[in-house]
Amino acid sequence: MKKEGAFLVAVVVSFAGSLVLAGQDKVRSYKYHWDSLVYAELGKAPAKARAKRNPLQTDPEAVAAGRNLFEQHCTECHGDLAEGGRKGPSLLMSQIHDAEPGTLFWLLTNGVVWRGMPVWSKLPEPQRWQLVAYLKSLGVTKQAPAAKPEAAPTAPPSPHR
Repeated sequence: MKKEGAFLVAVVVSFAGSLVLAGQDKVRSYKYHWDSLVYAELGKAPAKARAKRNPLQTDPEAVAAGRNLFEQHCTECHGDLAEGGRKGPSLLMSQIHDAEPGTLFWLLTNGVVWRGMPVWSKLPEPQRWQLVAYLKSLGVTKQAPAAKPEAAPTAPPSPHR
């Protein structure tokens, strides 16, 4: 009887583990393109960070240098053209384009670890500003669709009018 009980426990544990792993695969394959929460992190930048201006904004070489850095560090997640990919969102959205340079710098510096965005604080500050210059040069090519409003529940017609 003990062997049967141990076998049953092993089967249940194995099955539960399979469910957990299956759920992780679904999370990994999720595409970020239209998830409104992805861009919500931009709103978390403190006012002091948002107020920072890019000191390399007028440097004609900053965008090219930022593109090189993007190709080295960012394309794996955000795609070759910043269009988004399996691991990271599109950077061609109005939320990115309209964000203050200081906000983008803050996000690069602090990352969004819970969403898979690494912390780039060890990348020298001028290089992070070059990345910001490159991101700002991309413009907007896509618009996120407006969130679908949830339909209000409707009550069945009353038989007593």
